[in-house]
Amino acid sequence: MAELFPKEHVVGFIGSLVLTFAALSVVWLDVSMVVGMIILLVTALIQAAVQLMLFMHIGETDDKVDIWVATLFAFGIGIVTIIGSLLAMVWGY
Repeated sequence: MAELFPKEHVVGFIGSLVLTFAALSVVWLDVSMVVGMIILLVTALIQAAVQLMLFMHIGETDDKVDIWVATLFAFGIGIVTIIGSLLAMVWGY
């Protein structure tokens, strides 16, 4: 019965909740801009790692090159989307 219990998923879910509340603490505690951005960046990176490792099982395949290429491609698309949004909405281009 122990092998049927999704222990890794529960640990990932609890970890995600803890990281979400850590990020929310930036708003609740009204910290400075620099400290808030550092907390948000760190929690976002850890959250992404938790999601990739525990829920998307990125480390469980033998074909690591394709997984990392797809991950880097998705990261690049995200960066282009963010920069494009900033160009259009903030900088007025």
